[in-house]
Amino acid sequence: MDLRLKPQDVVVALKLVASPSSSWTQPEVAKALHMSASEVNHGLKRLAACHLFNPRERRVVRASLLEFLVSGLRYVFPAQLGHFGEGMPTSVGASVLKGKVRLGEEDTPVWPTADRAKAVRGRVVAPLYKNVPLAAAEDPALHDYLALADALRVGRARERALAKDELTKRLSS
Repeated sequence: MDLRLKPQDVVVALKLVASPSSSWTQPEVAKALHMSASEVNHGLKRLAACHLFNPRERRVVRASLLEFLVSGLRYVFPAQLGHFGEGMPTSVGASVLKGKVRLGEEDTPVWPTADRAKAVRGRVVAPLYKNVPLAAAEDPALHDYLALADALRVGRARERALAKDELTKRLSS
């Protein structure tokens, strides 16, 4: 098995910190993330190989995850603001950072989504994993973490600093 981290592994790690219960099962995590149980299993192995997950304690190594997110995420899994479209707000457009950065009209970063009822107009950002919008719509805490990760991936210096501060608060507790 290739032990290089994949983008969906970051999503798995963020799901585990967003729902810190130690009683989770891999099929439950897979269902919540709209991915297969084998993807979660392989992701946990890759996270462990990268020292981001402790398999004995069944928990994410929060300090290491924070360091990776802040210092490496935008280089390992870069993203750019794309064309204009409709979707679910992420990065500085999501509730966790909304209002902290002044955005021009239609500058809200969004993930493309099929749910047009809650869609807003903005600049499309490719999510870390194809089913991120589905999982985020069902789990507000996960949505916050994923939006903060996207602020680190696509944001300017001020946006990255805000995301870093918020992630530091959340992952240090």
